Amino acid sequence: MIPAAGVGARMAAGGPKQYLPLAGQPMLRHTLNAFLGSALIAHTYVVVSADDPYIDALLPPSGVTVLRCGGATRMDSVRNALRALRDQVGDDDWVLVHDAARPGLTPALIAKLIAGVGTAAAGGLLALPVVDTVKRAAPGAAVGTVPRDGLWLAQTPQMFSYRLLTRALAAATDATLVTDDASAVEALGLSPVLVEGHPRNLKVTLPADVRIAEMYLADSSD
Repeated sequence: MIPAAGVGARMAAGGPKQYLPLAGQPMLRHTLNAFLGSALIAHTYVVVSADDPYIDALLPPSGVTVLRCGGATRMDSVRNALRALRDQVGDDDWVLVHDAARPGLTPALIAKLIAGVGTAAAGGLLALPVVDTVKRAAPGAAVGTVPRDGLWLAQTPQMFSYRLLTRALAAATDATLVTDDASAVEALGLSPVLVEGHPRNLKVTLPADVRIAEMYLADSSD
């Protein structure tokens, strides 16, 4: 499942960032290609707003279904999509949720996540261990160093059973506190598995990220 109803305000691109051209294709198409290239994925759903005018032009001939039920927040979009899929997905089926603006995902990373999570009841996600020194700051100044041991940077996909993800998002009442699906699961007292991802799976958020993403997409060795 790929929530793609956001507007990408920080990109200042004049349109949703997931449709910006990147290495010859719209960013979202790179993301879709990763899932279409994985034999482990049964089907791919992309969640857009009801009036999205762009999605139809970039869809592949098969393998992707559009759900026009995107909400005001990412959490709303995922929750609406889970509701729309109620009759098509079993409670114990695995759902992978991936950011539309992470075009560097590969079938190999998808396979690594699925193998790493295995049958873990709490699901799991791709993430990167923090390697840089982390500072706590007041406006304009560092006020302390945060120990980086045990700190990870969350990526996507994040993988949970349909039952668990539905339950976790139903229990979440403040969308500002649910910055990813794993945080909703953690709020239930569970600990999702962390599977080491790759820097190429970065989230394109700022204009400078575009060039970095294109460099990874040009390198098929990763």
